[in-house]
Amino acid sequence: MASRWFASLPNLITIGRLVLTPAIIGFVIDEKWGAAFALFVVAGVSDALDGWLAKTFHLQSDLGAVLDPLADKTLIISIYVSLAVGGNLPAWLAILIVSRDALILGGVLVAWFLARPFKIRPHFSSKITTAVQIVLAAVILAGQAFGVRIGALEDALIASVAALTIASASVYLWLWVQHMRP
Repeated sequence: MASRWFASLPNLITIGRLVLTPAIIGFVIDEKWGAAFALFVVAGVSDALDGWLAKTFHLQSDLGAVLDPLADKTLIISIYVSLAVGGNLPAWLAILIVSRDALILGGVLVAWFLARPFKIRPHFSSKITTAVQIVLAAVILAGQAFGVRIGALEDALIASVAALTIASASVYLWLWVQHMRP
């Protein structure tokens, strides 16, 4: 019984991240920055932890392969949109992030409709992009929570997130085009 529970631990952690996302967004909307920051850090650490557990102990599963990116995208898109709506991040950055994910999802759906399924495997560029997106959101939330904004750091992270998001979208688009060639 214990081994079955342990085998499910990465998926349970991922589900926890999904459950935390609405709470984080609620705290952002209510401008309860300390709580939003604390829960966001927990969610960010859970992203690293579930992946580490799955790889280290060979606990990868088909469910985890779907849930983990879903939890990541739910958290990232939700936090960026809510921070942009609140004027804490540039709206264009949230639009860029949402557009990249829509591009990837659209490509997968088109390939599926054309009976040429395209299995998305996380690319290295995507993993770095997600990590930097999490760091930027955490910096913005921490700045709000503790009343300390570091403009130069935020500007550098915004530029990095934008560049990495574009690079990652380009990689996935190139892979999709290669897959869809006759």
